[in-house]
This record gives sequence, C-alpha cells and structure tokens, in this order.
Amino acid sequence: MESREIVEVVDLNILGQVCPACLLVALDALNNHEESLRCGTKRLVVRTDHRDSTRTIPKAARKMGYEVEVKKVDSCYEISIGRKYESTR
Repeated sequence: MESREIVEVVDLNILGQVCPACLLVALDALNNHEESLRCGTKRLVVRTDHRDSTRTIPKAARKMGYEVEVKKVDSCYEISIGRKYESTR
C-alpha cells in the first residue's frame, strides 16, 4: 500500500458537549470527510472533555474501519482518527 502524507487536520472541538451529541457530531464529520480520511490526505482530531466519548467515538470509528488513537492532553482528550485499514475478513 502506498503511503501518502497527511496534508490537513480536521479539528473537531466538541468541548462541553455530552453523548450522544458527541458521537453524532463525530460520525457526521467522519461521513463528510470519508474519502480524504480513507486515502490519508486528512486526519480527524476530536477534542472532548466528556470521558464517555473516549469509548463511544473510537468504538464507532473502528467499526467503520478507521485507525484510532486516544490521548489525554491537558484538561481534555484528543481522539485522532485516520486512514481506514484493510479488513482481513
């Protein structure tokens, strides 16, 4: 698989929101940027202070085939979602 440089980060700031709104907003962003996320030209970074979102958003994104990384940054969490991986099923 050919590697491409990520040229754009889509910053989704949902600080102060709670689930299910967090999940719905993140899913909307994933759907709106699907093609560029899939080919690796964009990466979605969700910033949230709602701890439940660190489980629900990554779970949903992984089910859609995306690679996900969650990290604590200061007083919030960053959920980084990127290129889809190839299913082995």
